[in-house]
Amino acid sequence: MSSFQTAMLLFFAVTSAIVAVLFQAGAMPPSSAVAAAVGVGSLVGASLLWRDVRSKVRGEGRALGSLLGQYLAMKAVGWLGRRQRSKLEADTLDVRTVQEETLLSRLRKNENTLYGKRFDFGSIKDSDTFRARHPITTYQHYRELVSRVASGEDGVLTAEKPLVLAMTSGTSGPSAMLLSTKDTNSDFFLQGVAVCLDAMQRAFPATDSLQRTTKFFYTPTFRQSQAGIPIGPNSSTPASSRHMLHLYTTPAAAFKVKNEKDVLYLHLLFALRDPSVGTLESNFASSVFYAFTTLQERWEELIEDVERGTVSAALNLEPDIRAELEALSRPDPERASQVRACFRDSFRGIAGRLWPRLNLILAVDSGSNQIYGEMLKENYCNGIPFYSPFYAATEGLIGVNLWPDEPQRRYLLCPRSMFCEFLPENQLEEETEEGTFLMEEVKEGQNYELVVTNAAGLYRYRIGDVVKVTGFHNRCPVVEFQYRRGQMLNVRGEKVTEALFLDALKKAVSQWPAAQLLDYCCAESGIMGDSIGGCDPHYQVFLELKGVRNLSEEQRYKLDECLQQASAVYRSFRIKGSIGPTRVQLVAPGAFAELRERMMSSSLTSANTFKMQRVLRRKEDAQFLLGKTVS
Repeated sequence: MSSFQTAMLLFFAVTSAIVAVLFQAGAMPPSSAVAAAVGVGSLVGASLLWRDVRSKVRGEGRALGSLLGQYLAMKAVGWLGRRQRSKLEADTLDVRTVQEETLLSRLRKNENTLYGKRFDFGSIKDSDTFRARHPITTYQHYRELVSRVASGEDGVLTAEKPLVLAMTSGTSGPSAMLLSTKDTNSDFFLQGVAVCLDAMQRAFPATDSLQRTTKFFYTPTFRQSQAGIPIGPNSSTPASSRHMLHLYTTPAAAFKVKNEKDVLYLHLLFALRDPSVGTLESNFASSVFYAFTTLQERWEELIEDVERGTVSAALNLEPDIRAELEALSRPDPERASQVRACFRDSFRGIAGRLWPRLNLILAVDSGSNQIYGEMLKENYCNGIPFYSPFYAATEGLIGVNLWPDEPQRRYLLCPRSMFCEFLPENQLEEETEEGTFLMEEVKEGQNYELVVTNAAGLYRYRIGDVVKVTGFHNRCPVVEFQYRRGQMLNVRGEKVTEALFLDALKKAVSQWPAAQLLDYCCAESGIMGDSIGGCDPHYQVFLELKGVRNLSEEQRYKLDECLQQASAVYRSFRIKGSIGPTRVQLVAPGAFAELRERMMSSSLTSANTFKMQRVLRRKEDAQFLLGKTVS
């Protein structure tokens, strides 16, 4: 059979499968599905397709089926992205109407649930009635109801049974268990993924090529609720969508491995074997950063495996998984020599040298991931563009970044994903049910906490994120993430936010010769107990630095000075003596990696969803870092 004949058979099979998937997801109406099916039967179109595939080939050593499957998937998602982007643009012209429709569709769908009857959703005809009748809520409002869902009771919060009982990351407090439904997943894919891929290809045309992606993903561990509903992080493995695996350098077998360090090694190994990698992807920039620090530690071992066509014996793999991975490996001395040459220079810019055709780093690098993104751009990934695509949470999709090539991370709120309300920053500590604004009512330059009604049983729910409205796209707000309400430093009512503290910290570090900030977190002295002795309330700041082993007392005090410059309220308390000076502790190399492992082991948070807490709330975490102090 000729290459062209093979291509035609694959074309028919793969395109039909993609059409079926889009139709089942509700992304393609019946008329479009029929038209697509007719298109599949066109040999002329197939011939043009084959020529187009050949023109886009930039991957090396790829099977024909893999290339064609990727091409068709890209075309399908590209069509979907343009369609969804067009819908989003139309929605931003009349956000009041769209938000009203979104809210009422949620209420209509769930009006016969226990919760819907409690608040008489069936009689609510507009958002004003909804806001007058339903209180603003926090997780405590839902805890007992979610427990009933977990035990198997139907129709409590949502008409449809949840796919997963999703655990939040617990960045600013204990993890909460929320419902994840088909609707929330569909909204995320259609309004988030599809739209962002369209934005990405517009901003970075080189990504529209048949290069594979290295996706740093770790298969999460789930436990079962009493009713058999999976409990765990709200993420699914690429291996669960087998028709998409040809997009990634990591083979399916690797996603079966549970140990994070072993999986990361495999991600790196198969990425190094492919010199034409086009994108490095992960949920958060922190995962990409950890990948490169591991690469720096284990590059010699990885090169040996590339050269010999082996999989390191140091990895604790099941025999069948090891056999499957080794069957996909072959000795490649030439590539090993190329990779070895890349490591002869410094690690600055190593990504571009290892993968000369690398187009993009795709990962969220705002909020608590800002420092990891900055370190990657300065060091390992210097010269490679970054795209932070989504603003999302366990509660669902919140916004999309339509400006990938801009350095400031701002997100257009998605008016059909959630019904959004905005609580002014000056009301955050008030136990009030009044004073929220709607999308069309917010003011540019003002900060608000988001209050959302989603597709999974949360109504007027305070998610704890404070955002700044930076402007409008048509009539829809564009926001920047500012801070988590639970991640403020506040020993006397001074309310120092994460963003303010980080800016002050970076300013102080810039005044410490040769120092480079690797990681940090803080603790309020009140949680430390007797371990730090008696003194005025203050901040304990734990830093992992590169380039310095010690700091003088004068240098340490620079941080306190920078905080006083950044916050007039903090300065007033320092002058009065009611807050003591910030105490800076340098911790041993790797201390934060160990803290991360400890935090994940004591929760159901996975490596995909983990975010480092910048303000520690557990005494044992603060004491752990205190025990790692070297200076």
